[in-house]
Amino acid sequence: MKNEKMPTQKKKPVPVAKLTPAHECTKKKDVMKGGDVFADCSFTSLGLHPGLCEQLKERLGFEVPTQVQAQAIPVVLTGRHVLVNAATGTGKTIAYLAPIIHQLQKIDPRIQRSDGTFALVIVPTRELCMQVYEILQKLLHRFHWIVPGYIMGGENRSKEKARLRKGISILVGTPGRLLDHLKNTSSFSHANLRWMVFDEADRILELGFGKDIEEILDTLCTRKDGSVDGKRQNLLLSATLNEKVNRLAKISLENPVMLGLGERLTQLETMVEQTGSLKSVNNEDLGDDSIVEHSTDFRLPVQLIQTYAKVPCGSRLAILLSVLKHLFEKEGSNKIVVFFSTCDSVDFHYKLLSEFCWAPYEQLVGESKQKFLRCKTFRLHGNMEQEDRKTTFQSFKTEKSALLLSTDVSARGLDIPKVRCIIQYDSPGEATEYVHRVGRTARLDKRGDSLLFLQPVEIDYLKDLEKHGVKLTEYPLMKVLDSFPLYGKKFHAKNFVTLDAHPWVLSLQNALESFVSTEANINKLAKNTYCSWIRAYTAHRGELKSIFMVKKLHLGHVAKSFALKEQPSLVVKSLQRQGKKRKRDQRQKGLIKKRKVIIRT
Repeated sequence: MKNEKMPTQKKKPVPVAKLTPAHECTKKKDVMKGGDVFADCSFTSLGLHPGLCEQLKERLGFEVPTQVQAQAIPVVLTGRHVLVNAATGTGKTIAYLAPIIHQLQKIDPRIQRSDGTFALVIVPTRELCMQVYEILQKLLHRFHWIVPGYIMGGENRSKEKARLRKGISILVGTPGRLLDHLKNTSSFSHANLRWMVFDEADRILELGFGKDIEEILDTLCTRKDGSVDGKRQNLLLSATLNEKVNRLAKISLENPVMLGLGERLTQLETMVEQTGSLKSVNNEDLGDDSIVEHSTDFRLPVQLIQTYAKVPCGSRLAILLSVLKHLFEKEGSNKIVVFFSTCDSVDFHYKLLSEFCWAPYEQLVGESKQKFLRCKTFRLHGNMEQEDRKTTFQSFKTEKSALLLSTDVSARGLDIPKVRCIIQYDSPGEATEYVHRVGRTARLDKRGDSLLFLQPVEIDYLKDLEKHGVKLTEYPLMKVLDSFPLYGKKFHAKNFVTLDAHPWVLSLQNALESFVSTEANINKLAKNTYCSWIRAYTAHRGELKSIFMVKKLHLGHVAKSFALKEQPSLVVKSLQRQGKKRKRDQRQKGLIKKRKVIIRT
């Protein structure tokens, strides 16, 4: 009797896209190096309008589609709901924008601004919002009647309201501002909405927009179990899969085609067969903080060279500056992104690199001091004004050689041309964040390098990455340090036991500490950064808490990593005194104001 209940034909397999002659090239395995681009396929063969194909080639440089594009575009054109899971830098944005534009330009008579919004693209960050909007502008060059637009936090709400009143055909927005306009802007016309896209869905949910997304779905009636218009199509794109993404897929996608899952498909097939959907194991709400990662490997470009450096805590700053100097001097044209854990840390290192001057040979030849790093340096983090963030992002994109210091605000979705190297100075924590950070380089079959800084007590983090199939080789740090002659002498690694005993490191560290101690503004910033870094270090979750423990750190060495000569206790006391003085001054100002009011009355 038991055998009668187990026939395979009763199971519902995961829906997959059926290949038609229009996109038969997606079956071929003859791909270019890296496995990202289909050499024998064209955008025209995928069914796109010839004018749109020309824009892809002339304005965006896409002569042939990537693997994700070749798989996704034909399926999106069929009108099916789609879940796309693919590595960063594989062209996912074009995979959904191109078919949406193709369908809109076919509508006869032509759509008008007064028809309102036909497509919504929801993204996690302002920078990604602007990037998608800029791509839209390029693709719509020959389809001028299709109007792109964007809404996001930090922008003038009244101006956004005016643009929505006129009508925006394809709207890109961040969740919070989109929900705000849906609730409060009566002139926002979305009756003709046909497409809703969740780009970087995992990041949207990690940033705490789960409840906003649920409200947006309810407001637009786009839940799969609600009153959904038969013409409505939802698309969900994510570089990583977790329980929150599965939950979002469950409530927003109806019988979706799943693309780009590779080896993960078997596990998801089992999940769908057992539950009938991409159901969360414990049916958690989107707003829940817990994230359970799938144990499958992450997919990273084969042309990405991944390395790590085991650096003593007290020498971290000197070695970071040495690596940056080596990379920029080795190649005249180089773009590098360095990731930090806090906004204060970005500001401190930006200020330091912008002003620090040092002449390592001056005792011998009377050399005048020059800037240690002569490259253009930019900073980017969430506490900056929106206009400054926008200017920084655009400027760094256009530079041929530059350095960007950033928090994880730059880690998701952003396509910055010709980034050669990613340095993760502060640990990313979750393995998914590591994947997204390194995803800023080695994009679209270009070569890229990544370097992860780890303290000796953090070296077990490599084992955590290996669980996801991410393996790193050791960076030749001693060789780099030996390449810098000090006082006319060159040194050899065999003469020194540890990195922090290297004469170049010792000399540079002393120069940094002298500089920070004599510059009052930078010294204050260093103390603030020290405290915020400690707070961020204690915020690691789950299994990572056993790797990143403040108790394992020598806090005196942590202070040295910010070029502070003072002991940590003195640093904290100094900050506490500053805080008390600031509060006292504020209270006194408040009393003065009250007295003035009393006198006037």
